[in-house]
Amino acid sequence: MELFTSLSEVSKPFMEKISDVFQSDPAFAVYFTTAARWIFVILAAFILFKSIRSLLEAKNTPETWAFLALPDESHVPLTHWENVIGRAKSADVVVDILTVSRNHGTLCRDEDGNWRYNDLGSKGGSMINGKHVYRSTPVKAGDTISLAGVNCVLVPASLQEKMEDLGRRKRRSRKFPPWTLLLSLTIFQTLLCLQLIVAEGGELPITVPLSFAGLTILMWAFCTFLKVMRSTNFEMEVIAFFLCTLNLAVTATAAPNEVSKQLITIILGVILFFCLCIYLRDLSRTLLIRRILVAASVLLLIVNLVFGTLTYGATNWVSIGGFSFQPSEFVKIAFIFIGSATLDELYEKKNLGLFMLFSLFCLGCLAVMGDFGTAAIFFVTYLVISFLRSGEFSKLILTAGGAFAAGLMVLRFRPYIAERFATWGHAWQYADAGGFQQTRTMSAGASGGLVGYGAGDGWLHNVFASDTDLVFGILCEEWGLIIAVLAVLAIITLGVFAVRSIMGGRSTFYTIAACGATSLFIFQTMLNVFGAVDIFPLTGVTFPFVSNGGSSMLVSWGLLAFLKAADTRQGASIAVRKIEDEEKIEGGTL
Repeated sequence: MELFTSLSEVSKPFMEKISDVFQSDPAFAVYFTTAARWIFVILAAFILFKSIRSLLEAKNTPETWAFLALPDESHVPLTHWENVIGRAKSADVVVDILTVSRNHGTLCRDEDGNWRYNDLGSKGGSMINGKHVYRSTPVKAGDTISLAGVNCVLVPASLQEKMEDLGRRKRRSRKFPPWTLLLSLTIFQTLLCLQLIVAEGGELPITVPLSFAGLTILMWAFCTFLKVMRSTNFEMEVIAFFLCTLNLAVTATAAPNEVSKQLITIILGVILFFCLCIYLRDLSRTLLIRRILVAASVLLLIVNLVFGTLTYGATNWVSIGGFSFQPSEFVKIAFIFIGSATLDELYEKKNLGLFMLFSLFCLGCLAVMGDFGTAAIFFVTYLVISFLRSGEFSKLILTAGGAFAAGLMVLRFRPYIAERFATWGHAWQYADAGGFQQTRTMSAGASGGLVGYGAGDGWLHNVFASDTDLVFGILCEEWGLIIAVLAVLAIITLGVFAVRSIMGGRSTFYTIAACGATSLFIFQTMLNVFGAVDIFPLTGVTFPFVSNGGSSMLVSWGLLAFLKAADTRQGASIAVRKIEDEEKIEGGTL
């Protein structure tokens, strides 16, 4: 804190001189704002287009861990840590013989290269080296796995095959150095500070430019540190830092005294992101924490129910010693951990049942709190995870139908909730009542045009919740439709990448977690954007990374770690631990 005060004393005279220059020549200030508006768009388009294009072109090349020799003398590569063996076309290893069950068994590998076979209750049974097995059993290279009398042999990959596989993945894994984009983002942040000085003059708190300087130092230091750790791809981090820049810009406009607090939460979010990435590298360790997270989530939600304060119709805030946070936000990370599962767990129905009970508890607590926006996000994420776990679309339809009926019951017995949605689709008819926020958001957004008025030059920041629920309106008004749409497109791109990573995923845990996290991102963004413009009801949820709010920022960075853990491109992520054999191959010792 003393360092921050010293920097403020040193920086304040410098900022006052810059403000005097712009105030002494109003024409120059107008020219600067006009030029800056277009420069912002060009820089934003360059930063995001390059990051988005790299993610969309990314190829998570399957990794070959071993082979399974079939009776027809063919060798099927095992490209995942977890593989289903059976007659079904959806199986990872298809054995098209009538005696073999559709999903006969699973062959799974751990981080240390140890394989285990598990029979899935097949009719013909399974044997390993002539002995019947009924539970998960270790398998070594050269062992014979009999599927209802059909013999298959686990064959390790040869050195040449490993080298070819590694070389193929290196060729297809394009490196994405961040330095050019970080330089562009630094210029963006510098011009942004100058633009805010032009707009606010001497009224701009010195903490605003210092916070932007802190963000600049943070992103350069973090990417340099990751580079030292041999990370090669930084698309997600660059996108997140750009959105955080918009977050500080929005906060500086609507609540300038809270900018330093937002910087602290960004720093904490980056630390959380790094810690989760390191923790997710070890799958067995990751699975052990889920029971603790269940207990912690239940405790957090109960604390919220007992000690939560009623704020704008929902009791989703807890205040302790002057510090306020939303427990339901942190439960989102736990929800992804608990909902994700390894392949063997997918075939144990009790695991899905326990996840359903946990989800029901979360939704019930959120309903009692009156936080129906967050409840909707949890429910959609639950549907996505449940479908990925079971693959049964019909059950999801029944679940959605039951939820719809429950929603009607809630509206019937708690009519005050229905009043919140009375203006949905009719905001202009209630422009000075229930539709006040939406109509002002649409007016301000439309007035911003393609490039916006410029940071700090809008008026929507005077409307309540402009920097949280209505943040898309501020983006459109002050930054223009182009940058606002690019911010939404960046979130959607993360979703596309997560879906495409399924084919190259090592474990179903990582792929389900990535898809669950990105579905949460996308649906939350939809509720925020469409709610602000009256396409959806205004539910009071935040725009990931962009809206002002400490809890939301921390959780956004935490959820991003699940996406990094699904990125299996060679050297792309610190969340993916290199296998010992790969390191030996690269070092030339194997």
